[in-house]
Amino acid sequence: MERTFFALGAISACIAVGTGAFGAHGLKTRVTPEMVAVFDTGARYQMYHALALIAAAWAAARWPGPAVTWAGWLFVAGTVIFSGSLYALVLTGVKGLGAVTPLGGLLFLAGWLALAWGALRG
Repeated sequence: MERTFFALGAISACIAVGTGAFGAHGLKTRVTPEMVAVFDTGARYQMYHALALIAAAWAAARWPGPAVTWAGWLFVAGTVIFSGSLYALVLTGVKGLGAVTPLGGLLFLAGWLALAWGALRG
């Protein structure tokens, strides 16, 4: 799992840098400043959780077990749902997409708790 989480973290960080740059430069003339800020929030949380995936990779090598594995997958799912819904909201204008964003946030929280549990139990 450690290689998988490390690779996914690195790829996610790369995507976060690209989306952050696109949001800062490519969206300025296309959407409102408020929507640029929403897009930036998605990119920022994607980067945080890309780094969290790299931490989960390290933890999987140090304290292998189901809690750490769950943490990694929760970070992946949280990124897809949280950041993905914010990107889609800004790019499509479909306001209903914002309703699923909190689910991604809950997955992030669960991932951090699972990572802590894995460290304490490992």
